[in-house]
Amino acid sequence: MLKDLLRRPWVQAMFAALIGRYLEVVLRTTRWTLHGEANLAPYVAQRPAVAAFWHERLSLMPALWTLVYQRSGGRARAHVLVSRHSDGRFIGAVMRRFSADVVYGSTTRKGRDRGGAAGVRALLGVLEAGSHVVITPDGPRGPRRIAALGVAELAAISGAQVLPCAAQTSRRWTLPTWDRMVLPLPFGRGVIVCGEAIGVARDEAAATLPRITAAITAATDEADRLCR
Repeated sequence: MLKDLLRRPWVQAMFAALIGRYLEVVLRTTRWTLHGEANLAPYVAQRPAVAAFWHERLSLMPALWTLVYQRSGGRARAHVLVSRHSDGRFIGAVMRRFSADVVYGSTTRKGRDRGGAAGVRALLGVLEAGSHVVITPDGPRGPRRIAALGVAELAAISGAQVLPCAAQTSRRWTLPTWDRMVLPLPFGRGVIVCGEAIGVARDEAAATLPRITAAITAATDEADRLCR
């Protein structure tokens, strides 16, 4: 009965509003530090990028694209790729509260069968227009920290580079979910890490994917280290 109730659109909308408001308060009361300023700088100037981070840090990453949005004077926008599943629609409703646009699709093979190809076309259009794409390559349902090929394919086709990112806060809960999602708590110390961008040659998406995976994990590990 509870599951049926949670599937109702008005319940999801109300829950998304509550979560969004909570994250707004928490992220604003967190003292953020950016590591990798030189890696991020070209994209603040509106050079398009595919920003990639693990699904477990999704609740923290609005701090990054809010920063980019503010530094660019509102010119640089983030377009977040989420699944067409009800979970994805919920995440999309939350992310819209942080100056982010939502594109429905998936980086997984199964997701392409359910409209992912249309999502990829939309993302290519976003990059061509000079805006940023935000992807969790292990989402929406894992395996944890295993990147799907779609992130490398998108970069290879568009010519945009992959920017490996992560964030962490000193005050947090780690939820018992498949990805060990981090839920931040207020009044903590936070770090945003941007690694060196990775270019993907048009015919080397599969070959470059391990490097992308390692770079996202390295950024995540660095964020964790800085918040110990």
